[in-house]
Amino acid sequence: MPDTDKGEITRLARRWSEGDGRAFDQLVELVYDDLRRIAHRHLARASGDTLNTTALVHEAYLKLAHVEGGVWDGRASFLAFCSKAMRRILIDYARRRSAAKRGGGRTRVPLRDDSAAVDAEVMRMLGIEEALQRLERHDPRMGQVVECRFFGGMTVPDTAEALGVSARTVEREWTRARAYLHEVIGEDRP
Repeated sequence: MPDTDKGEITRLARRWSEGDGRAFDQLVELVYDDLRRIAHRHLARASGDTLNTTALVHEAYLKLAHVEGGVWDGRASFLAFCSKAMRRILIDYARRRSAAKRGGGRTRVPLRDDSAAVDAEVMRMLGIEEALQRLERHDPRMGQVVECRFFGGMTVPDTAEALGVSARTVEREWTRARAYLHEVIGEDRP
């Protein structure tokens, strides 16, 4: 991405965090391809009957358009925030699907062989979310590193910029976070 675009993104992110709603639309237009890439990464990990890339980006747009009081000092921190919003949308979607399958809509449907696979996928997603929440409680910055690196697909330098830390710190926290998640997810398995 050209440096002029990065400067414009930073300027727009700051204007939006100061309350300029028009800056948000301009900002989204500049980073739309990045948002689609992030959405695609999220959806690749959330197999099953879920939203498509464009729908996820648009859901995130609608959710983010109403955010007030955030502080985004540049492209990396804005994209990290968007990635987290997309993950929350997918988790909410999975929870609604899970509730509906357990009688939330109270519509009878015939049992099919593939419904067990969908339930297992929803449970896997919710298990990962639970592990990430445990990680965030254990060490909030490690949770942010996972959000940027794993879900956002951000590089080490972009993650360092988004979090305001050194690249070495990101590498160290990334290694620790993966080990922690492996241990947590491993002990939750039957």
